[in-house]
Amino acid sequence: MAQTEELRTRTDDQLVDQLAELKREQFNLRFQAATNQIEKPSRVREVRRTIARIRTLQNERTRAPKDPKSPARSAGGAKE
Repeated sequence: MAQTEELRTRTDDQLVDQLAELKREQFNLRFQAATNQIEKPSRVREVRRTIARIRTLQNERTRAPKDPKSPARSAGGAKE
């Protein structure tokens, strides 16, 4: 997906800024939808999914190992 790859190239600060902007837009879209003034209803879905993509990417970055030389822990449990 082109949008996901574009998000991956952004820094953490840029992602935080974009997330705040999208949340503001989502808030405004909810009010427009409630008052039947929304011009493009599909934008609600786009914004919601983009927010999810950003949160997923932030979660992946926080869970990634900090030191690239250290071995990654296996999800299979402890081994001898």
